[in-house]
Amino acid sequence: MATGARFAKWGLGLFIFGVFLTFGIIAHYCAGSRWPNGELFMQNITLWWACPWTLSVAAVQAGGLGMVAIGLTLMLAARVSPPHPAAEGSTALLLCIVGLLGVFVVGYPGYFVFDAIWPSYYYSPVAAGKNAWLLGQALFIAIYFVGLLIAFNDVRHALALAARQAPGTQK
Repeated sequence: MATGARFAKWGLGLFIFGVFLTFGIIAHYCAGSRWPNGELFMQNITLWWACPWTLSVAAVQAGGLGMVAIGLTLMLAARVSPPHPAAEGSTALLLCIVGLLGVFVVGYPGYFVFDAIWPSYYYSPVAAGKNAWLLGQALFIAIYFVGLLIAFNDVRHALALAARQAPGTQK
């Protein structure tokens, strides 16, 4: 039950943080891009939505909501099944938190670090910079996903145990 509550609390906090980060995207739209937009960028504008932080903000917001869903499901599973050691583990929660905060760090403030190394990498075809920046975000999304899978597995085991021990079912 406690792990589920922590998942839900962190998830709500990260979702709200993602909503706050949206103000940076709005400011970027108001101020315009830092570098001239190249021909290739303009052809691919629907993918990028003209702002470098869109991916990290979306990942933090969607990931936060995913953590809320897992947290509520863990709380339900704790109510209907007997306690088991896997449900009290914090590995899944830690991986989810690290994953979402890592996506933020690489994708949002990290944009400026990558831009210092590869000037205008986002707005012009500097493949090395863009690929390194995107792969950094992908790494942390993968870490989040592993945490989510571990939490899902905990829920699945708890609910399967509850189903086996429910009155009227075979043991």
